[in-house]
Amino acid sequence: MSMLSSVIPAGRRPLLAALGYLALVVALLAVAGSAIGDLMDKRAAVAEASDALDRLQGRKPPRAGDPADPWTGAPVLEGPTVTVAGAVLMQRIAAAAERAGGRMTSSRPELQGTPYGPGFVAVAASLDIGADGLQKLLYDIEAGQPFLFVDQLAIQSEAPSSGGRSADGGSQPIALKVTFSAYGQWQGAR
Repeated sequence: MSMLSSVIPAGRRPLLAALGYLALVVALLAVAGSAIGDLMDKRAAVAEASDALDRLQGRKPPRAGDPADPWTGAPVLEGPTVTVAGAVLMQRIAAAAERAGGRMTSSRPELQGTPYGPGFVAVAASLDIGADGLQKLLYDIEAGQPFLFVDQLAIQSEAPSSGGRSADGGSQPIALKVTFSAYGQWQGAR
């Protein structure tokens, strides 16, 4: 007789075999459930990516209730004339500066003969903004459509008054003077 038969009484062996079989079935069901869950997650990710691709390629309208989708619109600056396209670009930069908590101090469109090549419109802008809003501003300008690019970025820190302390004793955010050029391609007259 084996050692197992001397430790486990004969009446309990079928019960232990059934419990072992049940534990094996539960473990296999858990593994199968996990695999199915992973497949469902991957299927949802593929469907979302496919939906985004369809919206980017214009085969599908933007989702309802998603006005903040940065990938809606044309990939180039629109407007019947280069002047209108320059105005659209200036509005986009001014709106991005306002959303980031900045204040435009000056802007100048470059409509023809830009250093970026024919068909490009540029705006040179100067603004005052907090250090925490600068990254948000740059992301807002370069993300989404139309495709815009920031070039010739110059940042100058303004020394805070009263040693960086406000009247209530807290620290003031660092103020920056930012000058940059943003440019995008104009679609031209249709």
